[in-house]
Amino acid sequence: MALFKRLTETARPALPFTLDGQPASGLLGDTLLTAVLTQAEHLRRSDFSAAPRAGFCLMGACQDCWVKLGDGRRVRACATLLQAGDSVCREPGAVL
Repeated sequence: MALFKRLTETARPALPFTLDGQPASGLLGDTLLTAVLTQAEHLRRSDFSAAPRAGFCLMGACQDCWVKLGDGRRVRACATLLQAGDSVCREPGAVL
């Protein structure tokens, strides 16, 4: 179940991407955070407890929304625009 529900701007062009190796779709102009949370119930897992996290400040000021792209870069999901074909891997968090 998705954490975010898109209510407006649904006519923007769709952009396919993969989320943890599974096909997903966002919209042109979405940040990675928005694209992921319209598909999933969490963005990543905590580095300390593996608890689900959804981002905190949502504007690039904290360290709570890191995801890894297919090319190995670690980026802030709230400040990175979705590109067609992106491969997004959510951080697994701590192993308990």
